[in-house]
Amino acid sequence: MIHTASENPVLRVPPAAPAEAAAHFRASLAHHADVADVAEALAAGGDPGFVVVDSRSTESWDQGHIPGAVHLPTALVPERAGQLLDRSVPVVTYCWGPGCNGATRAALALAELGYRVKEMLGGFEYWAREGLAYETRQGPARRDPDPLTAPVAGECGC
Repeated sequence: MIHTASENPVLRVPPAAPAEAAAHFRASLAHHADVADVAEALAAGGDPGFVVVDSRSTESWDQGHIPGAVHLPTALVPERAGQLLDRSVPVVTYCWGPGCNGATRAALALAELGYRVKEMLGGFEYWAREGLAYETRQGPARRDPDPLTAPVAGECGC
């Protein structure tokens, strides 16, 4: 079935003009990082130029977190950020996954305190699903990569 533009659910609201779209996507990249890029920067060794903040509860942190991350639950950002973070170092926040906005709320709280911040898309869920190493209360852990989220060759090409 062929749809007219007004019947087509994708085009019912027309795409933005190219310059407007470019500004939107540039802004999105200024506010977000993905799991693969964070992992690559951390794996390169040395100072990645940012600190990773896990904004979840202690119970969640104990189940698994990114090695080297700082544990700072969202609700505690206002009282503890100054003790744990350097305002001159950009912050990358994460929570459970795409269905959770804890990292967004933590990023907002940090930005309001004067930190430069990005949110890691996919959160801990996609970190684990991509087969990346993480730490638990019991020690280091890693799952097999999910073939739907992690390319078999290791490089998605995007």
